[in-house]
This record gives sequence, C-alpha cells and structure tokens, in this order.
Amino acid sequence: MFAAENGLSGDPRLQGIYEAIRVVPNFPKPGIMFQDITSLVSNHRVFKDTIDILVDRYKNMGISVVAGVEARGFIFAPAIALEIGAKFIPLRKAGKLPERAGAEVVECACIIGLPEVEGRNRLDGKPVYILVEPRQQNYVV
Repeated sequence: MFAAENGLSGDPRLQGIYEAIRVVPNFPKPGIMFQDITSLVSNHRVFKDTIDILVDRYKNMGISVVAGVEARGFIFAPAIALEIGAKFIPLRKAGKLPERAGAEVVECACIIGLPEVEGRNRLDGKPVYILVEPRQQNYVV
C-alpha cells in the first residue's frame, strides 16, 4: 500500500492519500488500471497533506528550483516550490518549450509509484521518492 522507500510508513496521512486515489479499470485501454488523482486534489485536506509531506522532505535541502513534469507535476510542483521558497519550472513533453533548464537533479518525487510504466529507466539512476503504491481495486468517491 505505501511505498517502502518513503520512510513514512507509520504516517496516517499516507492512508488518506492512498484512499483518495480512484482507480478506473480498463482506461485508457483494456488491462490498464488508471490511477486517477482528481479525487486527491479535490479533497483539500488530502491535497494539503500530500504537499506538506513533500515540503517537509525538501524544505531544508537548499533547493532553488522545483520542476513539474507535464501535466500532473503542474498541479503539485508550484505549491511545493512556493512553500520551500524556490522557483517553479514546468517541464514539457519533447518538442515543446522549455526543453532544457541545465539543472542538477536532487531527487524525483512521485505521488504514486507505477512500476509497470518503467519511468525509472528514463531517470538515469536519479533517486526517486514515492508516497504510495498504486491501488489495485476500484475506489468509488
């Protein structure tokens, strides 16, 4: 349920985050269990808990820029950047601007770990911080 690498396994906020993620089976195609965060960001308490956990992790690391990957990262990264006193940079898909920011990556943060997507292979061995593992059943909000 909770990602082992987050170091917060006893934090009750993680249960709320986990439960707020709605699973949409067979979307966008058969066999895919889409992890919908709409219900997470529409619940102000759970959304704030998510931001607070990430702010607590990064506030004392001397981070000057928080980059958010299109499009979900555009929801979380600006709030985190604001709270830790950093700039926000939106990272767009290839072929869209801006493409290169010339920064040193401290860590990649994810709300949901999705091992089947194999996104870690693209991160060149950068550390990854994950809050929760994907839900495997349908959750009705």
